[in-house]
Amino acid sequence: MSNLQDSDPLIIKALRGKGYKATPQRIAIGQFVLHNHAHPTAQRIYSEVKKVYPTVSLATIYKTVQILKEVGLIQEFNLEKDQARFDPNMEPHAHLVCLQCKSINDCTDPMISEIVDRMSNEVDFSAGEWNFNIFGICSNCRRKKSICD
Repeated sequence: MSNLQDSDPLIIKALRGKGYKATPQRIAIGQFVLHNHAHPTAQRIYSEVKKVYPTVSLATIYKTVQILKEVGLIQEFNLEKDQARFDPNMEPHAHLVCLQCKSINDCTDPMISEIVDRMSNEVDFSAGEWNFNIFGICSNCRRKKSICD
C-alpha cells in the first residue's frame, strides 16, 4: 500500500494544479491508473474504483484521467475505435498487442527510439509524440491454442 500512497502527492498536485479538489475518489482513480500497467480503459478503471467508491461516476473517471494526461503522468492511446487505453509508462516504448486476448505489454528497447530518430532524419522531420504498436499473438494464447489442437 505504501507504493500507492507514494503517488498521492503527485495526484493531489496534478488535481489542485488544474483547480480540482483532491477527493478520495479522484486520488483512487489516479492510484489505479498510475500503478496499472495493463493499459486499462476508462470502463475498467470505473469498475475497479466503483468497488471501493460506489458513488464515483464515469464522468469523474474521464475528467481525472484527462487531468493526469494533461500534466504528463499518463498517456492515452487508441487501439480500437472508441477504445482509449491509459498508460503510466511515459518513457518511449512500443506496445505488443495480442489480437486474441487484447493484452498489451510494453517493450522499452532503445532501438525503437533510434529507428524513429533515423526515419525522422531521413525526411527532415521533427518527431514529437509517437506511438508504436506491434500486433500479434501472445505466448499465453499460443500455448492455449497448441493445447486445443
